[in-house]
Amino acid sequence: MDRKVTLAVHKFSSCDGCQLALLNMGTTLVELAERVEVKHFAEAGVLEEDAQVDVALVEGSVVTAADEQRIQRVRNNSKYLITMGACATSGGIQALKNLAEDPESWTAQIYPQPEFIDSLERSSAIKAYVEVDFELWGCPINSQQITAVVTQLLSGVVPWDDREKLCIECKRRGHVCTLITQDAPCMGPVTRNGCGALCPAFGRACYGCYGDASLPNHSGLAVRFNGLGLLPKQVEQRFTLIHPDPDARLPIGNSDKQRHREGQADE
Repeated sequence: MDRKVTLAVHKFSSCDGCQLALLNMGTTLVELAERVEVKHFAEAGVLEEDAQVDVALVEGSVVTAADEQRIQRVRNNSKYLITMGACATSGGIQALKNLAEDPESWTAQIYPQPEFIDSLERSSAIKAYVEVDFELWGCPINSQQITAVVTQLLSGVVPWDDREKLCIECKRRGHVCTLITQDAPCMGPVTRNGCGALCPAFGRACYGCYGDASLPNHSGLAVRFNGLGLLPKQVEQRFTLIHPDPDARLPIGNSDKQRHREGQADE
């Protein structure tokens, strides 16, 4: 390709953490800028939201009517769309309101004048509205992920979705298993790697920020959590804290979920 690949970074409803991961690439970002032309990246001061680009990186979930319209324009203006972070891939922590019986009450509890808040009833992942070509999971993602996927695209290679379990990464790094040694409700056995096993490195259980690993045994892990003394509601909260989209349901099987509900009702 004679010309530079064009790139846009779009923000929807999010904390900006994934965009910061891009800005924090340091010298790698400078090298990347020599290979791509950034057409839009508001956080970096480059503004051309409706530019036609080869690759669009999208952070954040869809939570307003304006978001619904804007994501359609982003998709139409990009050849390859990549979502980055938990908000864009699964709705994010703000999607906890999706689990509420009355989502509107959440707004009323936070804002003194909720009638001025433009918010949909649900916080939805980008893929709920448009076709997504690749997903970068994490909360937030890290610079290495962005470097890898952009480099692969520039080389004409289809990005590789690494869904190896975090437990394997812990073993490679020599971290002590928090699930075994501390009886901590660690999500590592069902979570994909990519974070560098950051929480276990500090003796803390994994929260599942990076989404499902390949062939996760949710049911088995939920039973283990029960054995640690977690109540049914606590088990459900552990699985849905970072990725709470109810469309995916509690990922421990419908029959297991029903037993959890029944057990909770009996208490």
